[in-house]
Amino acid sequence: MKENKWITYRVPGEWNKRTVQEVLKGPLLLSNRMISRLTRSRGIRLNGSMPWLQRRVREGDRLQVAVRPRERADLEGEPINFQVRYEDIDLMVVDKPAGVNVHPVRSGERGTLAHGIVHHWKEQGGEGKVRPVHRLDRDTSGLLMVAKSAYAHQLMDRELREKRLKRVYLAFLKGRLSLSHPVTGTIHAPIARERNHPLRRRVSPQGDAAITHYRIIDEANQATKVQVELDTGRTHQIRVHFAHLGFPLLGDSLYGRKSSLISRQALHACELTFHHPLRSENLQITSPLPEDLKRLARELKLDWEAK
Repeated sequence: MKENKWITYRVPGEWNKRTVQEVLKGPLLLSNRMISRLTRSRGIRLNGSMPWLQRRVREGDRLQVAVRPRERADLEGEPINFQVRYEDIDLMVVDKPAGVNVHPVRSGERGTLAHGIVHHWKEQGGEGKVRPVHRLDRDTSGLLMVAKSAYAHQLMDRELREKRLKRVYLAFLKGRLSLSHPVTGTIHAPIARERNHPLRRRVSPQGDAAITHYRIIDEANQATKVQVELDTGRTHQIRVHFAHLGFPLLGDSLYGRKSSLISRQALHACELTFHHPLRSENLQITSPLPEDLKRLARELKLDWEAK
């Protein structure tokens, strides 16, 4: 894992004569807390020297910030079976298998994706803390973005909140959705905790806003394959929304019923599209359907290609 703690920013004309602090908070999007930490650690340089925060910059000045500190892992690495779909010095996108927690949910838990990522980084000669940008349930497979520093996590969390991080899923539903709903649609239904269940969520007017967009891809044998895109990321959102419509995900025992065709909810995160804020490029990362969902699709005579 390549080590380079410094990020370099060339001051453009529109920021000429602004203060160092204004540039740090403006185009570099640094929080006050991070600026204070960098000041204490001598992690800010202007043309190679430590500047006062109120010093005014000029067009072409080279402002550097040490926002990629080497950090010790807070987990012991162990080999876990997962695929890396994208990786650079700031971000990685991994393909999480079903049945694996993203990170420990109880003290002493082993075998999580985070343990595997730490092991992967150590094999590359690096180390760090695992910072997921969004979430995937234990039994949901597919793409998950991980930031390699607090700064990269802050930038990508902003992308997520401002809806520039596009997350696309494939889900297999019980029943034919088109018989009662349009081919494409949007589900606006707030989600709250279930009062008498530690895990379940429910649609409730008192819940947090939740918006799910869907498109029917194929239908057969009283089942529907849909492509889903999220505007919000509430816990169990896709599962709760389709169960609320009366079309729970196949295999989802929490919101529907167990299935003899698949041992987990039939949900896969198949695509991430985002603007990389530190490379100024647009990226689209995709993941094929895992084998259990391909078998399910074939059994149901549904299209099994990831789209």
